Amino acid sequence: MIIVTGGAGFIGSNIVLGLNQRGYDDILVVDNLTNGIKYKNLVDCQITDYLDKKDFLEKLQQGFFRHKTIEAIFHQGACSSTTEWDGRYMMENNYEYTKVLFHYCQDQKIPLIYASSAAVYGADDHFKEELQFEKPLNVYGYSKFQFDQYLRQFQSKLTAQVVGLRYFNVYGPHEEHKGSMASVAYHLNNQLLESDVIRLFEGCDGYGNGEQQRDFVYVGDVVDINLWFLDNPQVSGIYNTGTGRSQTFNDVANAVLNYHQKGSLEYIPFPEHLKGCYQSYTEANLEKLRTSGCEHQFKSVEEGVCLYMEWLNK
Repeated sequence: MIIVTGGAGFIGSNIVLGLNQRGYDDILVVDNLTNGIKYKNLVDCQITDYLDKKDFLEKLQQGFFRHKTIEAIFHQGACSSTTEWDGRYMMENNYEYTKVLFHYCQDQKIPLIYASSAAVYGADDHFKEELQFEKPLNVYGYSKFQFDQYLRQFQSKLTAQVVGLRYFNVYGPHEEHKGSMASVAYHLNNQLLESDVIRLFEGCDGYGNGEQQRDFVYVGDVVDINLWFLDNPQVSGIYNTGTGRSQTFNDVANAVLNYHQKGSLEYIPFPEHLKGCYQSYTEANLEKLRTSGCEHQFKSVEEGVCLYMEWLNK
């Protein structure tokens, strides 16, 4: 059995589909379906069972799974909202929950591959998996940073594989339920269909209009990286998961416009509430990932957005 927490979410459901494509169907999905629209992400997935995240943690701590063979746990469940400022909720949901899973997996010698985030870097522009470059700008980034820090205490004495993947700006199928936190590509596609006009923020932090740069990574590539680590249980650590190529928001907009062959681009004032807690530039440093032996080649914005537009507009 393989367990995927957050398995009804964006990246989690894509991991389930990736496992299905490999012939895995003995999969337990763990999630919180308070936002019931997420069920749609599981309709085309083959799974054995579903558990609410609270019930799963209780069963785990009660020893329910001790006599079951668990091949690995992909821990994707988290509150991923960068605008959520309830720190108590964020730390309980993202940090404490992950600690329980970590210790259980170490006790039972089960590989754990979990979602970290490029949000740990904040405004630092090195994006290298080292403490000196980690300065989160929001409590979401801090919750991910703090578990990465916690893991580092145990790295020399692990009993089973533990991998933290620092996702950069992921986009692709199954993110509709995320609302305002869905990707730029998703929102621009919707804007274009509604009004034939797509809108980006004006410049900030010294960048021109729409010229802020992010490492946009297609979700299919993220799945491939997760599965590469599943295939290589001898490799542990914290790794960036991005393309290693920074591209502008204008690049995303133009990819959407080129797909539809219509529409125009406008710029709107940069929101006051985002000033000072917004990453205007991200680019994954892939040195550590490459040193691990992973040579996966990532799609460009132009390639990935085209695939995504085909899926969204089919």
